[in-house]
Order: sequence, then structure tokens, then C-alpha cells
Amino acid sequence: MDRRLSLALLFVLLTLPLSLRAQSRIDCSTIDSRILKSDVHFCVYVPASYDAGGSRHPPQTYPVLYFLHGLGDNERTLFNSGGFTLLDDLHRQRKIGEFLIAAPEGGRSFYIDSSDGKVLYSDFFLHEFMPLIESRYRIKKGRESRAISGISMGGYGALRFAFAYPDKFSSVSAQSAALITESPQQLDLSMQSGYPLANLIATVFGNPIDVRHWRSNDPFLLAEKNQAALRRMSIYFNCGRSDNYGFEKGAAALDAQLRKEGVKHEYHLYPGDHSFTYFMSHFPEVMEFHSRAFGLK
Repeated sequence: MDRRLSLALLFVLLTLPLSLRAQSRIDCSTIDSRILKSDVHFCVYVPASYDAGGSRHPPQTYPVLYFLHGLGDNERTLFNSGGFTLLDDLHRQRKIGEFLIAAPEGGRSFYIDSSDGKVLYSDFFLHEFMPLIESRYRIKKGRESRAISGISMGGYGALRFAFAYPDKFSSVSAQSAALITESPQQLDLSMQSGYPLANLIATVFGNPIDVRHWRSNDPFLLAEKNQAALRRMSIYFNCGRSDNYGFEKGAAALDAQLRKEGVKHEYHLYPGDHSFTYFMSHFPEVMEFHSRAFGLK
């Protein structure tokens, strides 16, 4: 009886469609960066159908979402803190289509090149990381199949990349982005009085702040400069109304600026603070936004 049951189960398994047998996975690896002169860790969420193509000719290709973590987190945080399960649930409920999510290690870089030129993170991301991902995986070619997202420090990085390079990204999202409305001069004074982010800002932007460097990476100024191109981009951001760092002021300022410039976008001010609990509570909404932007749902 046991042998007959085992054979029956095997028959059922073998006759299931490949798409039902395949499973999503997280690939984690490192890239030996010539630009950063160090190994950089990264993880990639690969949807179930990626390995279920069978003899499809040509093999299926996928959009890619680049995900930038927050300060104190790393490339694994999203997937190890419930993101992996949430993504699978959203797929199972048919709320999102299938795309890859690539999350690089960002350290304390704000995802830009530092003012002293010692950490060229933006150069690494554009010229080493993206080309690696898009050559190693079956990624659809072109801007329409590429998006970027982030939380906190990563939210700043996502908006900065998208607004600086609108020819490379078709959609961008940010949660509780580290958008600072104070001027460099005000921040210089704040650093002397123990501003919470003073050391981080000094490492990336200089102490005193290199004004030219600050302005060249300012999402507000980049949005103003490239507003015509941003009208072709799908833009989403949210923030908690009780954000611990006051980033709700930056989110409101960006909303007001984009409305004034006639740039269509989606903005939400929700109850909540600056915490991973807040980020994950709205993570499904962010993924559904990108799925729609990719034309998948």
C-alpha cells in the first residue's frame, strides 16, 4: 500500500505544471568592486516562474526592481524580516506580477559618491552593480523594465537616482525617505549642536558641508531640473506623520513641489513612526505600485 501511495504521489507531482512545482528563491552573493575596492554583498529575489520556463524559446525575461535598504540595515534585511513571505503571498493572491528585486549592501553611503571622493557608491551602482544584475539574470532590456525603491536612507537614494537619471528608471518609490529640508548652512550649525544625523551627513557631504556636492545630489533640485522627464515616470512615496527624524516635512515639501511643477505622483501621509514595522505595513502597497508601473497588474 505504501509503495502504491508513493507512486501515486510521484505521478501527481510529475504531472503538475512546472509553474506550480517551482518556488521563488533568494540568491545572495558578492561583487568584487573595482570602484569601491571591496567586496559588496547583495541579494536578489527571484520569482517562482523564473525556473519554470521549461523549453520555452526564447526564455522569459523579467523587469527588475532595485531595492535600497536603510541606515543600519543590510542587503538581507528586507528578505529576512518578512519581505520574502509577503512577496510570495502577494504573488499567490495575484496582487502583483513577477519581477526580480535586487538589493545591494549600501553601508552608510546614502547611495551617492562621497564629497571627498573616497566612496564612489553611485558610480559603483550604475557602472558595476546594475550591469552585473542585468547580465547575470534574464532581465528585460530598457528603461520601462527597470525601477528603484528604498526606505529611509535608501528612500533618499532611490529618489536621487531616479530624479538624476530619469532615462534609466521608469518608476520610483520611497518610504520615509531621508529628505532634509534644512539648508547646508543650517545643517552646519546643527552639527555643532549635536544634530542626530550629524556624523553621517559629515561623512558623506563634508564638514562643513560641501554646498556644491549637496546641491548636485539634492532630490528637490534634481526634480526641478529634470521635471519634464519626470512627467514620464511613475512616482510614489509615503511617510509616517510621527516620523522620528521629522522626514514627514521633507515628504510634504516634495509633494508640494511636484504638484507645482505638474509632475504626477502618488503621496501618502500615514499614521506611524520611522520603524521597520511602519515600512512593512505599507510594503505590499509599494510592490503593487511597481507591478502596475511595469504593466503586470
